[in-house]
Amino acid sequence: MDNDRSDLHIMRLRGRRLALRYLLLAGAAVLFLAPLYWMIASSLKPEYDVFARPPIWWPSPPRWQNYVEALTKLPFGRYAVNTLIIAVFSVVGYTLSCTVVAYGFARLRAPGKDTLFVLMLATLMLPYPVVMIPQYVIFSELDLVNTFWPLILPAFLGSPFYIFLLRQFFMQIPPDLEDAARIDGANLGQILWYIMLPLARPAMATVAIFSFQFAWNDFLAPLIYLQDQSKYTLMLGLSFFRSSFQVNWAYLMAASLTVALPVIILFFIAQREFIEGITLGGVKQ
Repeated sequence: MDNDRSDLHIMRLRGRRLALRYLLLAGAAVLFLAPLYWMIASSLKPEYDVFARPPIWWPSPPRWQNYVEALTKLPFGRYAVNTLIIAVFSVVGYTLSCTVVAYGFARLRAPGKDTLFVLMLATLMLPYPVVMIPQYVIFSELDLVNTFWPLILPAFLGSPFYIFLLRQFFMQIPPDLEDAARIDGANLGQILWYIMLPLARPAMATVAIFSFQFAWNDFLAPLIYLQDQSKYTLMLGLSFFRSSFQVNWAYLMAASLTVALPVIILFFIAQREFIEGITLGGVKQ
């Protein structure tokens, strides 16, 4: 009888803890979703209702014309193509370069390898404004300003954060697989291509998502290097809704939501690989 009461008490405590946990998660979800809801509601309001007092939580009727007018007021189709070109090449560049370098740091033996790895990680402490001017001078001397190359070429030179993430993932893979492949006569390239890359797919998907999101949302680098309006990206296009004296908030919210949709969709499609890559890549056995 006492054991039954004890078990019942334990079950109640677990139920209360579980309910409290779900309540906290629901509250956090509301905090994160509230700005998104306000963006959606504002994108469907007339301009004069965006900052109405008291607030209008949902427009009646919704003004769907805001999306059509915002996306046709400027050549967002051209901007989307430009951004997609930069984002796709950035994903390819970071994935290829960082994978090769990370595998070298994780598996190859070389004198001073650990020192080079520490120096590479130290570059994470350098903010972008520090290297911004030297990079601009280099690309200016190469006559590449006002082209997509300054936004694409750095991706093929690697990123310390992505290299670190992939290196940690490679170190989770048992070395016995590589030893067995060497016994069968596989060279280094074959081991990397046929064994390591298929196993590192979650980490590579994480790098691809991060690099795509960064290239898609980048504003400062395109602002520095692109001068011709026909080569502008989506982020630069959004800035046209802001002027020195006025901001068209309804159009800005409609266009911003449309621009953010590809990144949101990409995350939901690859969220399983993304979470697995972050979880396994951040822990070293």
